[in-house]
Amino acid sequence: MPAKQIAKVCLICCLLVGSLLACNVLPNVTYNGTPVVSSSPATGSPTPALKVWYPAATGVDVRYEDWKAPSGHEDTVTIARLDLKRVHISVGYQPNQPLSMNEWMKRTGAVAMINGGYFDARNQPEGLLVSNGQAHGTSYSGFGGMLSVDAQGNVSLRSLRDQPYAGEQLQQATQSSPMLMLNGQRTQFTANTDFQRRSIVATDKQGHLLLIASPGQEFTLNEMANLLAKSDLSIQNALNLDGGSSTGLYVTGKQQVSIDPLLMIPIVIIVR
Repeated sequence: MPAKQIAKVCLICCLLVGSLLACNVLPNVTYNGTPVVSSSPATGSPTPALKVWYPAATGVDVRYEDWKAPSGHEDTVTIARLDLKRVHISVGYQPNQPLSMNEWMKRTGAVAMINGGYFDARNQPEGLLVSNGQAHGTSYSGFGGMLSVDAQGNVSLRSLRDQPYAGEQLQQATQSSPMLMLNGQRTQFTANTDFQRRSIVATDKQGHLLLIASPGQEFTLNEMANLLAKSDLSIQNALNLDGGSSTGLYVTGKQQVSIDPLLMIPIVIIVR
């Protein structure tokens, strides 16, 4: 290689290395056109292994699993497991000032958070939403599900077809659709075949609440239901939340997770 070309290559390499050192970070990487999960243990710790529960904060553990559908689509799914005896669940709602999930975390002091149910173009909930005792919207009837907290602090995840909302007093609630699992069994539903980012709230047979995020545009809803059913998470009930651009999951502490929505969101499920 001529001396001038060697000198040019060396100059380019020096500039690239210099820019990385100046930022002290690696450049952002994308996965299928969407931001990759920033999901890591405390500084200096090794890369987390799959299918291992890592303590993140009081009452919050984090786990990573590699899920693959028969179609060949594959994604690293992040699960936050919540001990409901040690954490408090609430629903945040700001239709007039939707926020990034990072900003939601800062303003609420949450230790974990996932996006909530569906909302329309005016940021109004498509089903019933209750935030700190204030109700908004109208309950789904005959379909969908609801995550709720009653006046005594009891957390429930239920099918609205099997247990319709009857106007009972709730402190927190977000509704969405469809139920993906019920009483430990995969449900049957009609859905499109789009491959999308996915957000799920679930309960397991040990009484934990699970926040599950698949950040790649990899699974249809039917595939996600099948993967939940055959997972080793001992899922009792599972509800699909708003996915696609809204999918987001954050956890702070020893095991940090930051899966960002691709837009500002008005509805979040807050863990303190």
